Amino acid sequence: MFTGIVSALGEVVSVKSGGVTRFEIASPYDPAGVDIGASISHAGACLTVIERYAAGAGMVHAVEAVPETMAKTTLGAWRAGSRINLERALRAGDELGGHLLAGHVDGVGVVRALAPEGGSSIMTVEAPDTLMPLIAAKGSIAIDGVSLTVVDARDRTFSVALIPHTSLVTTLGALKVGDMVNLEADLMARYVARLLETRSI
Repeated sequence: MFTGIVSALGEVVSVKSGGVTRFEIASPYDPAGVDIGASISHAGACLTVIERYAAGAGMVHAVEAVPETMAKTTLGAWRAGSRINLERALRAGDELGGHLLAGHVDGVGVVRALAPEGGSSIMTVEAPDTLMPLIAAKGSIAIDGVSLTVVDARDRTFSVALIPHTSLVTTLGALKVGDMVNLEADLMARYVARLLETRSI
């Protein structure tokens, strides 16, 4: 489980395609504190650390993604130099600063508008039709692994506000209109929708 509070920015070092795609990612994490088999959220997608070694002031770790993950997320667009939001898995006793996330991407959205508002900015995202019923104004949404509050939700789009701090310490500040982003809906919304669906059968 994750909370959507980014703990580091990583940079893709290498991509090796095949039956599964292998990524090597540099980060400021201490390799002594990251076990093989640990789960880390990568731009909202939970991936397992299969190798890690010290590098500079941090480490490089390797993860693998199966074809399903590559097809249903933005990972297929990652190249050497791509910057990604990272979050270590939630541990008992950790502060729940955002909202509960599974690291399972529900769909890919497209940034449709970016508008400054005071010192912040309003980002409008078009989401898949199957995902929009799970997104509500004042509810929670994860964009590339970042926990955000929905400002407004319409038929095909929703908007969120990005404060300067979020833009600075995550990759969201570098997004442009037309960019694709990983989306994960609120867990409670997902289960409520499923409950209503089963009751109507």
